[in-house]
Amino acid sequence: MARRLKNKSLYCNGLAGVLLMAICVSPGVAAQFPDVIDQRSVLSTQASHATLLSIARAGERLVAVGERGVVVLSDDSGRTWRQVQVPVSSTLTAVQFVNSRQGWAVGHSGVILHSGDAGQSWTLQLDGRRAAQQELNDAQTAALEPNADEGAQRRLVAAQRLVTDGPDKPFLALSFSDTMHGLAVGAYGLVMRTEDGGMTWQSWMGRIPNIQGLHLYAVAQAGDRYYLAGEQGLLIRSLDGGKSFEKLDSPYEGTYFSLALDSDGAVLIGGLRGNVFRSRDQGNNFEAMNNPVPVSLGSAIRIGQQVLWVNQAGGVLRSTGDSSTLQPLATPAAPALTAVVDAPDGSLVGVGFAGTARLAISNVNATSSNPERAVAE
Repeated sequence: MARRLKNKSLYCNGLAGVLLMAICVSPGVAAQFPDVIDQRSVLSTQASHATLLSIARAGERLVAVGERGVVVLSDDSGRTWRQVQVPVSSTLTAVQFVNSRQGWAVGHSGVILHSGDAGQSWTLQLDGRRAAQQELNDAQTAALEPNADEGAQRRLVAAQRLVTDGPDKPFLALSFSDTMHGLAVGAYGLVMRTEDGGMTWQSWMGRIPNIQGLHLYAVAQAGDRYYLAGEQGLLIRSLDGGKSFEKLDSPYEGTYFSLALDSDGAVLIGGLRGNVFRSRDQGNNFEAMNNPVPVSLGSAIRIGQQVLWVNQAGGVLRSTGDSSTLQPLATPAAPALTAVVDAPDGSLVGVGFAGTARLAISNVNATSSNPERAVAE
């Protein structure tokens, strides 16, 4: 894996720096640190000021996650926050709730956490050790099939390496369509699937056309359609509920960090240098969208009839189905934001390298062309 780590070193100094911290540490060095999978997160009165990477709504509650297993909750639209403890101290990279109570978070060391009470308590459903072993088991079975090809053998070798390396690979994104069905993706092509709410997880790495093991940064689904996006312009699609996947022709060779499906079903992808593309035919063809702020886009979220994008500088932009141009909604705050969500009171709440911030945007759905400054209230 040392060769791959060397090739990935450039990602340790940019948009994905925090997300990929685990990748930039060799297995030998990582082994010297306490096993964060087995250590509960540390409670701190300053948790809401920690580096936070993702935020989601659980009904009337906001849930944000970040470094060292920090999870903070707000019941007043982001004005005040309190920390809850989780069973790991791994950095958490993404969080999603499918209703007011059921949610999942993923992160470093291959961890997947579940909450059934709006983020108040969490259980560990999967970690990197079990994920690697699951992939090895599946790869061994596939290699013994009568029609096994060279690809099956390559998968087996890669799976054996996963087990040998230990739980040093992070999950970077997740997508649940309901309380039962979800997908988690991450570094080196990690893909895990559940159909029972996370009680069990299966490796889907053998289904994904990603021979190089490129990092997967984003995933989205709607019905039987799945879309995955990652480094070096990697775009993957399934139109049959995950039974088969195909690699799409990418309009861009750079890395994609964000992916969203708009209210009309169009596929939107964003990545390095502010490049944004849209497909109205399920990914067969893409058109470039105009982004007046050529800064890398780290996250995207659909809110009503629009998609909000957060760029590396902390700016927030909006795209709508009837426009081919992104509209700046908020100019950068200091420090940068990593994600935003619409709060129950209609405001926009962001998280980033200095924790949480209520943004000075009174109506997320406003259509004014005048950008507002994103500052903490």
